[in-house]
Amino acid sequence: PLSSDKAAVCDFDPIAGSIPATKVEITVSCRDLLDRDTFSKSDPCKYFYLTGVSHLSQFGRTEVIDNTLNPDFVRKYILDYFFEEKQNLRFDVYDIDSKSPDMAKHDFLGQVFCTLGEIVGSPASRLEKPLGGIPGKKCGTIILSAEELGNCREVVTMQFCAHKLDKKDFFGKSDPFMVFYRSNEDGTFTICHKTEVVKNTLNPVWQPISIPVRAICNGDFNRTIKAEVYDWDRDGSHDFIGEFTTSYRDLSRGQSQFNVYEVNTRVHRVLINEGLSVDVFLFSPFFSFRTQIHFTVAIDFTASNGNPSQSTSLHYMNPYQMNAYAMALKAVGEIIQDYDSDKMFPALGFGAKLPPDGRVSHEFPLNGNIENPYCNGMEGILDAYHQSLKTVQLYGPTNFAPVVNHVAKYAAAVQDGSQYFVLLIITDGVISDMAQTKEAIVNAAKLPMSIIIVGVGQAEFDAMVELDGDDIRISSRGKLAERDIVQFVPFRDYMDRTGNHVLSMARLAKDVLAEIPDQLILYMKNRGIKPCSLPPPYEEPGAEDHDHTLTTPI
Repeated sequence: PLSSDKAAVCDFDPIAGSIPATKVEITVSCRDLLDRDTFSKSDPCKYFYLTGVSHLSQFGRTEVIDNTLNPDFVRKYILDYFFEEKQNLRFDVYDIDSKSPDMAKHDFLGQVFCTLGEIVGSPASRLEKPLGGIPGKKCGTIILSAEELGNCREVVTMQFCAHKLDKKDFFGKSDPFMVFYRSNEDGTFTICHKTEVVKNTLNPVWQPISIPVRAICNGDFNRTIKAEVYDWDRDGSHDFIGEFTTSYRDLSRGQSQFNVYEVNTRVHRVLINEGLSVDVFLFSPFFSFRTQIHFTVAIDFTASNGNPSQSTSLHYMNPYQMNAYAMALKAVGEIIQDYDSDKMFPALGFGAKLPPDGRVSHEFPLNGNIENPYCNGMEGILDAYHQSLKTVQLYGPTNFAPVVNHVAKYAAAVQDGSQYFVLLIITDGVISDMAQTKEAIVNAAKLPMSIIIVGVGQAEFDAMVELDGDDIRISSRGKLAERDIVQFVPFRDYMDRTGNHVLSMARLAKDVLAEIPDQLILYMKNRGIKPCSLPPPYEEPGAEDHDHTLTTPI
């Protein structure tokens, strides 16, 4: 028996089971396709290929749209999305002339290569690229849009109240509770939540409920959600009061005229309207932040790395193979750059004597331009790195604090969650300013930034492990870091003895980047910054010079 004023109907777990990976839905459109049909326009269909490190597999195909050169395909592609991995994609467009499954019998209209990170990281998650693959022909344009599908990583918090419900009890007022259902593809409904019972009232105010969006709409913001209202009876024969339907998209609007509903009561197949209002007083989906990401590289130019002209040096420039510094930089940077629309990165060096006077610097631009230390993409950074090896003298000491404070200065200027800074330090691990670096990291932990340290060479990396703070949170002058913002990995752990550098570098990038989303989320939570509930409207490119968007699943 239920004796309290507010009693639970039953224990119900709408999210039992394993948590799936973050799902991303890809929508495809094309513009100005080649016209391969003589008496009509092309009938385009798109094949989508997902590539791994060493294989290519067809993932799906769209429907065929008749007689158009500007198709907007309805069929979507749904992929598992991992921020820390490079997920290569290929899209092929064909003009379908028959029912033959042999693509050689259809006209090829063009193809495009990209990564999932490029799509997600584009402004408004909308990537527009020219189609290619036919020499001498302009094949038109493909438009790829990504929308993250909600799952149990996204939580909505709502509160409902009702007014003037029907009186069902003979000696008192009703004891109302609500039951929520999500609609299924076949038109049926699946129960996903029950509220508590509010005793003896026709104007109940239910407790706030928090529920994963996956549980109420399976990630489809427009899917029908049905709510039924019952009068609780001790014997289980609860009296039906009424029902209404809504959607997650409507609920996400919060308190407004859109979230006041009438209850339809089934009496002799006649719908009778009762007054029910729904107050969504708090909407807090822990799903994704649309944040500009800024990536900075800092490379160790101290003498402990060895003379770059000798093959024993960690900076040795082998014309046939990249050294460890270049491999680590390329592995991490190629994934990070997908979240940067202009592909311009500040690249710094530390611990070298600079021309012309031989002064020691712990934060010098690799391209030699103090006013503009930005390099164009990974190739630009690698070129600047190789050029620096020819112009500076490796020296010392190995001080991390200056480059940490350099990035922290920019992070301190923007703490509203709109921007986040990632510093990649590549070093041989012999650090000279441990106390100052600890203090810099403790201070930086309060700011929107993360630090990745890749240790190259065979040195003991005890100091780097300490900075990582996985086992013991780093502290300085008795003050603990607010967050763990450092991720350290030794490069040697990722050297594949078989020489498969592609596979080993993919593992390296995955491990060093895997903690970034959680670190960003924790910063947002500590600052009380709410994530975006819905994707922002698409704006024409060019509004911002630097748009580095990171969509972060949690």
